[in-house]
Amino acid sequence: MTAAPSNPADGTMASTAGATQPGIATNIVWHHSTVTRAARAHQRGHRSAILWFTGLSGAGKSSLANAVNSALFEQGLACYVLDGDNVRHGLCADLGFSDADREENIRRIGEVAKLFLDAGVVVLTAFVSPFRADRRRARALVEAGDFIEIHCAADLAVCEQRDTKGLYAKARAGQIKDFTGISSPYEEPEAPELRINTGSQSLEASVAQVLTYLESQGVVPAAAEG
Repeated sequence: MTAAPSNPADGTMASTAGATQPGIATNIVWHHSTVTRAARAHQRGHRSAILWFTGLSGAGKSSLANAVNSALFEQGLACYVLDGDNVRHGLCADLGFSDADREENIRRIGEVAKLFLDAGVVVLTAFVSPFRADRRRARALVEAGDFIEIHCAADLAVCEQRDTKGLYAKARAGQIKDFTGISSPYEEPEAPELRINTGSQSLEASVAQVLTYLESQGVVPAAAEG
């Protein structure tokens, strides 16, 4: 997908997916790359896509995203994981966990993911991204079929039992404010491309489910048999 300014004088950016993003910068013009996304796909033998893993903390988003990433890498595909915690060490280090900061966090990730998409990469994003409206905005940045929402479905009780980072215990003790699932809501996807029962299903089975879907949609070539 290629984005172009609908009004360079006021900095408003419009994408071919129909999303319009008002900007502060003025007197800017979108520069079109001489190497297109289609050319990169042809060279690499696969198309790019955004795999958006969403779910409660402890649902297995990062584990699944990284396992799928490894499987794609082994097949020789260009792929990269954008992890929620990692991004908050740099790009989003200035943001907290208020509703407004969460919205801005996901806005930035959506824009970064769109750049990876244009670069011909299968980008896997692992973020709680608790609000449906924020996920819809991220989806609207790109063309239909480029955004694959993957709900890592694990019950709160399962996630609390895992609590690998000790965050739920701190949230229950009042040491963490605005914690999703405890003091801040999580809005489950209503119609995700994939819903994976990461609460009970093995990691291997979950990876296979994602890969099968990607192959069925022509995102990646089918793995060679034998």
